[in-house]
Amino acid sequence: MGYLAILCAAFLWGLIGPVSRLAFQEGLAPLEVAFFRGLLAWIIFSLHGAVRSEIHPRSKDFLLFVPFGLVGIALFYGAYQLAIHFGGAALASVLLYTAPVWVVLLAPRLLGEKFSLNRGIAVGLALGGVALISSTAGFRFHPLGLGFGLLSGFAYAFYYLFGKRFLTGYPTSYVFFASLPVGCLVLFPFVEFHPKSFLAWVALGFLAVFSTYGAYSAYLFGLRRLAASRAVLLATLEPVVAAVVAHFWWEETFSVAQGIGAACILAAAALAGEYSGACRTSSSSL
Repeated sequence: MGYLAILCAAFLWGLIGPVSRLAFQEGLAPLEVAFFRGLLAWIIFSLHGAVRSEIHPRSKDFLLFVPFGLVGIALFYGAYQLAIHFGGAALASVLLYTAPVWVVLLAPRLLGEKFSLNRGIAVGLALGGVALISSTAGFRFHPLGLGFGLLSGFAYAFYYLFGKRFLTGYPTSYVFFASLPVGCLVLFPFVEFHPKSFLAWVALGFLAVFSTYGAYSAYLFGLRRLAASRAVLLATLEPVVAAVVAHFWWEETFSVAQGIGAACILAAAALAGEYSGACRTSSSSL
């Protein structure tokens, strides 16, 4: 059941890009999608926390959940949607998986972790992968897609680094109950609202219910039953799902060089996964 739960989470996360493109096609802007994903997910996490009596606000928590909401919600959700918009679902998902490499680079300074040879190789592979992806300007490459993709990876790394140091022990529902409103408030001034068709609401609802609430719930269910390193490696199937679905649904393709670059980034994520898995275990509230 643990393996199935992690695969389910990876599949649901992998659908964020393709489903977001459906929302874009229905006339929604990237930051609008990020805003409603956060708002609708907040309602679900709030109901979950209320039913399970997991929401107990304390004044000191304000200092923790404001920075997490700024970076882990507003910056992460916004940058990822913009990466999908400019670079496509497949490329955005691959660049998101530079997150473990950001962790490797920042952990020695922020958490006092040692910089090992494997982690150094992971950084080199990731940099090489990004270089290959950005060198193929003729194959649906957009500089903003690359930039926002790397930014989303950096913001996602914040989940590991900040979670390991400050959020250990908080229930998932409480973390998102407190941080999602912060992220939504930060995004709100930048959102251009549009009329929404039924299909647009379906896309937004799917992102909130399945690719946010459902994916995190499935991942944590699996993480309790598997070693963290295995769970993280299974989760790297997310960009594979995104690439396959985007290819058949939206006809997105990689050039040969981009494919090699994507493989390098995923290999880097696998090498860095041991540390990232430890972070996810210690910060299992996320």
